Amino acid sequence: MVKRLHKPSPRPRFVPAAGRAPLLEDVLALNGRPASPPPPKFAYFNRELSWLAFNRRVLEQAQDPRHPLLERVKFLAIVSSNLDEFFEIRVAGLIQQVDSGVTESSLDGLGAREQLRRIHLVVASLVEDQYRCWNQQLVPALAREDIVFKTARELSAAELGWVRTYFQEQIFPVLTPLALDQAHPFPQLSNKTLNIVVSLDNPLTPEVEKLVAILPVPRVLPRLVRIDPGPGSAQRYIFLTDIIKLCADAVFPGYRLTAAHAFRVTRNSDLYIDEEEVENLLKKIEEELRNLRRGSAVRLEIEEGVDDTIFGVLCDNLSLSQEYVFRFKGPLNLLRLMSLAEIDRPDLKYPPFTPVNASPLRHPELVFETLRTQDVLLHHPYDAFTPVVDFVEHAARDPQVFAIKQTLYRTSGDSPIVRALIEASRNGKQVTALVELKARFDEANNIQWARQLEEAGVHVVYGLVGHKTHCKLCLVVRHEGKGMRHYAHLGTGNYNPRTARLYTDLSYFTTREAITTDMALLFNSLTGFSLNPSFSHLLVAPFNLHQRLQELILGEAERAAAGKPARILAKMNSLVDKTTMDNLYAASQAGVQIDLIVRGICCLVPGVKGLSENIRVRSLVGRFLEHARAFYFENHGGEPVILAGSADWMARNFFRRVEVLFPIEDPVLRRWITGELFTMELQDNVNARVLHANGAYLPRTHGADEPAFSVQDYFTASAAERARAVD
Repeated sequence: MVKRLHKPSPRPRFVPAAGRAPLLEDVLALNGRPASPPPPKFAYFNRELSWLAFNRRVLEQAQDPRHPLLERVKFLAIVSSNLDEFFEIRVAGLIQQVDSGVTESSLDGLGAREQLRRIHLVVASLVEDQYRCWNQQLVPALAREDIVFKTARELSAAELGWVRTYFQEQIFPVLTPLALDQAHPFPQLSNKTLNIVVSLDNPLTPEVEKLVAILPVPRVLPRLVRIDPGPGSAQRYIFLTDIIKLCADAVFPGYRLTAAHAFRVTRNSDLYIDEEEVENLLKKIEEELRNLRRGSAVRLEIEEGVDDTIFGVLCDNLSLSQEYVFRFKGPLNLLRLMSLAEIDRPDLKYPPFTPVNASPLRHPELVFETLRTQDVLLHHPYDAFTPVVDFVEHAARDPQVFAIKQTLYRTSGDSPIVRALIEASRNGKQVTALVELKARFDEANNIQWARQLEEAGVHVVYGLVGHKTHCKLCLVVRHEGKGMRHYAHLGTGNYNPRTARLYTDLSYFTTREAITTDMALLFNSLTGFSLNPSFSHLLVAPFNLHQRLQELILGEAERAAAGKPARILAKMNSLVDKTTMDNLYAASQAGVQIDLIVRGICCLVPGVKGLSENIRVRSLVGRFLEHARAFYFENHGGEPVILAGSADWMARNFFRRVEVLFPIEDPVLRRWITGELFTMELQDNVNARVLHANGAYLPRTHGADEPAFSVQDYFTASAAERARAVD
């Protein structure tokens, strides 16, 4: 049964715990001095420019010859995918601020218009380097490996004949030309679709102004076409755009084709939903998904060489100024290069790696017996995701399991987790699934899974008003003896076996009553009503997470000021929250040694004398996407506090999402977090980039006698050793 949100009595928003998070002024004396004043605006990097710096680090992987050639191509494709989302969401939001007259500035004091100006400059440079990498590095390197990309001018006579036949048989039947004239208004071009704009002349009336038409290219057509194998061993490819431009005259019989250029429009793709005014959240999101393709244009990508008249027609009809236009010398949408990963050339890829299933949970039939005696921590993708799936599947079939409660934010297309929940419901168990419909770009998938679960009798709840349910939790209730025992899984990543092979994440299994009691309270709060639940061990947003983290940070500051050892280690995806950064600055000024491993956005400025000289920030970008969040506070009343969970240090995670950080209390697991995870990541001198006070990310410097060390290679080798140990 789906939990509906009805307009007459909307579910109340979560209300954070009473009080506020500690601020700088709450540290009344550090080394006998009053707390420092709030940092100036130059103490923060711009969020959008910091994200672009992250995408620059991804591009550096494509430029790095240490990586296998086809892996470099994949990194180049990821750069394009990242930029698409950046424009669809972040740039779209800034454009809306300008259009609506919003004058509020960012943390670093920049208004929306100035941010857009700087974004354009940075993106233009980034894209130029991206295409330079493709044209000057990757294309020649691929050719040396007999993977050849050809333009229309480079085709041999035999290849030209094959291409024209391919066009007539595979492309021409699905093309629909759209004329642009008084009788044919400018068409509605869907988001991120490929289009060809053509110029035509009528030979019978050469004095008439040139004609213009658009050829929308159906998504069903492959963007990268392998030319039919001929003599030799080379694999020859041509881009779909080159084929269409070469043969487009066949679509306009009697007219002379004078020019053809590919272009692509990116549109605002964020969802705008006032949940308190929505009677049925699922139907409203479905409606919004249909409307996304009609969102306002925020970027035009077009090949170089288009004449000013046609360029003006496109910009005028898309209501775009030139600051949102990017001209390319090369194929549009390099994301399509991802299909090259399917080429059977293992010599041009990373060595194959299979996650190992060597944990205490490798025997699924003993999962409950094992967890009654010990906590278990898995480190994906080095540890297989299999025990997580086994945990849910075994619970679905165990007759002593009475209930399963699960959050689902993103999952795979053929999710075994969803199948297990359906099976559990059909086996008569009480199954509750919290499906977050608003998981960006996965909304349609989540609607599909929600309906499948509902049809199987699962109690489906669609998140909460004003908050995304982003925490990763599964709680199993099992009848044992005369009572019920709770078994829990808490993670830093999604319940997605596919991404679990690509993302580094932590999975934690426990039966500790303090944690499972808090989890039960949280699930009841999510599915029912609760204005201010009190959690004793879990840090839960939007309740106690933000305030508790500030207390931990400032607690280290107080201990450093008192001459006690103080240390903060934190690993996350993004650091944006101003209060958190201000308190980290206060801790640094008090003498706390702080090491931050922030993969993506970091608005904190490290290494500034008198402000952040004790803070070091580094980013790791490599084969696997660093996604785990883990935190260490050394001197909290004696024993260090060690946490992991789903939350980055961003305002959205603290106040607009349901997030969970959980404590690691088992001594063995605590030693692994400090002695392996943090220690080894801080030693990386291959994939690590150190953030400097000027905003530059530079390779970590090390002595000539210090060997190269990649933490991802280290954990891969460690996993192989564990696998051999259990064979």
